[in-house]
Amino acid sequence: MSTPALVALCAIGLVGLASALIGSYGVRMARSTSDFLVASRTVGPVANAGAISGEYLSAASFLGIAGLILREGADALWYPVAFVAGYLALLLFVAAPLRRSGAHTVPDFAELRLASPALRRTCTVFVLVIGWLYLLPQLQGAGLALTTLTGLPAWSGVAGAGVVVLLTVVGGGMRSITFVQAFQYWLKLTALLVPALVVGGLFLNDIRSFDRPTSPQFGHDTTVAVRADVVLAVTEPVRVRVDGVVNGDDERGDTTWAPGRYVVDEGTTLRFEAGAAVPTVDGSPTTDRQWLEPMTGGAADQLLSIYSVLIAGFLGTMGLPHVLVRFYTNPDGTAARRTTVIVLGMIGTFYVLVTLLGALTRLYTPQLLVSGDTDAAVLLVPTAVLGHGWLGWLLGGLVAAGAAAAFLSTSSGLVVSLAGVLFTDVLRGRWTDFRLAAVLSVVVPLGLALSVTRLDFALTVPLVFAVAAATFCPLLVLGIWWRGLTPAGAISGVLVGGCLSAVSVALSLFAVLPHGWVGELLYRPAVITVPAAFLTMIVVSKLTRASIPRDVDRALMILHAPEQLGLSRDSFDRPGRR
Repeated sequence: MSTPALVALCAIGLVGLASALIGSYGVRMARSTSDFLVASRTVGPVANAGAISGEYLSAASFLGIAGLILREGADALWYPVAFVAGYLALLLFVAAPLRRSGAHTVPDFAELRLASPALRRTCTVFVLVIGWLYLLPQLQGAGLALTTLTGLPAWSGVAGAGVVVLLTVVGGGMRSITFVQAFQYWLKLTALLVPALVVGGLFLNDIRSFDRPTSPQFGHDTTVAVRADVVLAVTEPVRVRVDGVVNGDDERGDTTWAPGRYVVDEGTTLRFEAGAAVPTVDGSPTTDRQWLEPMTGGAADQLLSIYSVLIAGFLGTMGLPHVLVRFYTNPDGTAARRTTVIVLGMIGTFYVLVTLLGALTRLYTPQLLVSGDTDAAVLLVPTAVLGHGWLGWLLGGLVAAGAAAAFLSTSSGLVVSLAGVLFTDVLRGRWTDFRLAAVLSVVVPLGLALSVTRLDFALTVPLVFAVAAATFCPLLVLGIWWRGLTPAGAISGVLVGGCLSAVSVALSLFAVLPHGWVGELLYRPAVITVPAAFLTMIVVSKLTRASIPRDVDRALMILHAPEQLGLSRDSFDRPGRR
């Protein structure tokens, strides 16, 4: 194993060890069911904000956003905007009432508000679907990081991440991972800040510019190994040495590609000379000037995609189970609001740094535009800038540690939220069964991550947000702010939004979709599914208004009354209180 690979492997191992040691502190404090599920509702705003930021900023944010910026340019800026704005919606509509509900999980909240076992079971199913779908790219991100940095097989990273997450969660549940996730947030921020300062400082002395009407160029002789079939767009003649299959023909040796489209098969090796124009994946901006300008295609389906991404990010955040469960750990609604405000600043800072790094990688890792492996941009930029010396290796090790923290922190939060639902709604046992629930929460996505081809973060993560936005967002918003919601309306809305999203997910992951607005709607379904879910809940509730729960006023009072009045659910549930 080479020195850079060894440094990266040691960095990843140290993150896993540090996470286990910090988690052991929470293990000693975890003694009750409440400790495992919601840390006994004693986590303060600053600590909880660190933990929320740690689990929210996943491998998709750490690796995927930079990859999107590298490939799509200005049009990709909508993703971090949507993901940050989602917390603003959470602050305005959900955070404090959700905490006052006194629930442990989303199904708990649904039953408190509407007293419907059928709705609770429906919510349980979608918590598992969303959680498992979101865990899949996190575990695959671990495989990508290990393969890119060390050359080890991807399955070893997937399996290793699953084991570390399981040990952390099984040890102390929510109490344990709160400390771990706060540590992992600051590690991720450092792992972006230092490279951003180093690469940004070098860029200031670089004569190259982004604002050019030509394709990006290779800074030195570059060999690209194509790991999956890719269609490349060439806008100006480029000299290339091919060893593999291009456009169905077996080619060996030097050739010149004229402007056009080229289908390059998996396993093909391409070698470009320094100064050669960089071919790009078909459909992405081909010149630096197009990359800088938004909506360069000018197509209506591109605008439709942007609106759908914004809806999914803005509304999907408040429907993610692992995010929602964090607000149950605050002492009261005021602390929940303060937590959300701090989170906005923390994740906003993170996304500024990852966007900056993503832009700089276009100059220093252009080979990823050819292979399509743009998710690896942040991992490769340290050695691309500093070379294969100790400085490059150490900076690469820091980035590797940040990537490990990214997929471990989000995976831990997801497993806790999934285990909480399995524990309360499926196993219905004592606190010791929480450990079994945690194991079951990991097994399904771990098997999927080991068996399916690695998926692009740009595809899977927005789909997860779209499912959350079309199911739990309408339930929470209407359940908190509308007296007229009925159990039948809530169930119908969740099923309509969830089933439409499930069709989109299945087709997006397992079928080749057509170009144009139909394909965009299937890839980014939130612009259709979210209004459909809201409308269904409202219409069905109007038709079944006779089934509005009799204690609806009491439930809404619990959600909205200030804590100082002593009317929260925690107060009602105290022994002797009537």
